[in-house]
Amino acid sequence: MQREPNMNPNSDNNQRWEAKLKDLTSNVQQIQDNLLEEILTPNLNTEYLQRFHVERFDKELFKKNVPVVSYEDIKPYIDRVVNGESSHVISARPITGFLLSSGTSGGAQKMMPWNNKYLDNLTFAYDLRMHVITKHVKGLEQGKGMMFLFTKQEAITPSGLPARVATSSYFKSDYFKNRPSNWYYSYTSPDEVILCSNNTQSLYCHLLCGLVQRDEVVRMGSIFASVMVRAIKFLETYWEELCSNIRSGCLSEWITDLGCRSSVSSVLGGPRPDLADTIETICNQTSWKGIVTRLWPNTKYIETVVTGSMGQYVPTMNYYCNDLPLVSTTYGSSETTFGINVDPLCKPEDVSYAFMPNMSYFEFITMDGDKRDVVDLQDVKLGCTYEPVVTNFAGLYRMRVGDVLLVTGFYNNAPQFKFVRRENVVLSIDSDKTNEEDLFKAVSQAKLVLDSSGLILVDFTSYADTSTFPGHYVLYVEVKAIEGNKYLELNEEAFSKCCSVIEDSLDNVYKRCRFKDGSVGALEIRVVLQGTFDSLMDFFITQGASIGQYKTPRCIKSGKALEFMEDCVVARFFST
Repeated sequence: MQREPNMNPNSDNNQRWEAKLKDLTSNVQQIQDNLLEEILTPNLNTEYLQRFHVERFDKELFKKNVPVVSYEDIKPYIDRVVNGESSHVISARPITGFLLSSGTSGGAQKMMPWNNKYLDNLTFAYDLRMHVITKHVKGLEQGKGMMFLFTKQEAITPSGLPARVATSSYFKSDYFKNRPSNWYYSYTSPDEVILCSNNTQSLYCHLLCGLVQRDEVVRMGSIFASVMVRAIKFLETYWEELCSNIRSGCLSEWITDLGCRSSVSSVLGGPRPDLADTIETICNQTSWKGIVTRLWPNTKYIETVVTGSMGQYVPTMNYYCNDLPLVSTTYGSSETTFGINVDPLCKPEDVSYAFMPNMSYFEFITMDGDKRDVVDLQDVKLGCTYEPVVTNFAGLYRMRVGDVLLVTGFYNNAPQFKFVRRENVVLSIDSDKTNEEDLFKAVSQAKLVLDSSGLILVDFTSYADTSTFPGHYVLYVEVKAIEGNKYLELNEEAFSKCCSVIEDSLDNVYKRCRFKDGSVGALEIRVVLQGTFDSLMDFFITQGASIGQYKTPRCIKSGKALEFMEDCVVARFFST
């Protein structure tokens, strides 16, 4: 699926892209069936498919013989390729590397086999979503994007093949190097800043380049909203130094990456005292409400994922960005790109993604009721929830993804899915099972209590503490005082009420265990030092996570991360 000159959005041939989108979303079943044949036919002699006696292409035979699996089921085969065996164990197409999952939503990082077909699909989705955004947002063509994009240093596996996060695989590829020269692929930061392996130096340079070109910025963003919020907090800390660099025309000495120093110095272009004065005046104001639109006045939207656990950052984003549209463009993972948001200006809570049938072969496990049937993409039902199952071009066959999605509608014949939660993120002490969605809703109620007490919830995570009897839910929360009040007072009554509100918001099974059976103890909130969740991100980055893909884990599974959080606790409160 290489880019074709006559299909490039830069050729101003939007009608061709609209026709392509219509074809993809109208002929879902045929495209999916053809894709499955294209995937399976070359792979019939692989060890994995031979094990299940799949000796010819037959869709029903494939579904009957090849089981739906988890990553742990397929991991021994992947590990063999990681350790130097031929790709033919799982894939006739040569595996050229491995994609690392973020490692923050479901535990340890996973290694997914990868080849250029992944990047074919990814860049196709980028081009397609550019077309969709162009339909909805005008005046973008002459500007640049201030995008907080990062590259993480790769590891080399025993096979000699690289293991990288998906974004790094793209940024280090010819697809990125030779990207089209149009507004969507034009950034305020030079490529050297994106490719810098030191994330702190990279972030500083992203901000500096964006400030110097503040009038050219028409969109801002990052992969996840948490990274965007971190960038703004970083700006709060470093704006005076950034202004000093702009005033003198010289980059700070602690930026030691040679690529950054050379390229960013060119962007600075000498002393700019008037620009430094303007930025200094804006940043010196007491309130940082709307700081993004004041510093970058031509910004038309923010492009970042605000679905799932990222939804908690929406109020913070709205505060800093003056209610600019928050656009979630794409749903993807280390296994595959799934689809795009064809209604980019919808509210964050209404975001759904239309699955593109040319990405991978998609099946879905029904999550409603007790039966776990597996259905095809074209057979999902409106209002029902499913877990996606992926068969891709790199040796994954019928692998569960671990997300739970809700069918919200159809774009032509392509189902549109809303991300609901990660299936495997739960708190459980007894027969209670609290998933990510339930926890997020409960904490949203507690936020209202904090708001009325003059406090803002910065971030949270949780774990099930079974070191005591009965075990109980623990929430680690970071709060800060509302603007204008620097003194942080932790009111015991307010936090105890938060505990009770959260418990009242959980399901009946939890309430039975907690209040009737006594098998679950009182919920506890542990308040942590300000800056703890930024430091938690740094911790996970040192453990192999990528800043660009980082998501705050809603349930702590790492023993080391738990120790880290415990060291930051400053107060404890229980429900009454």
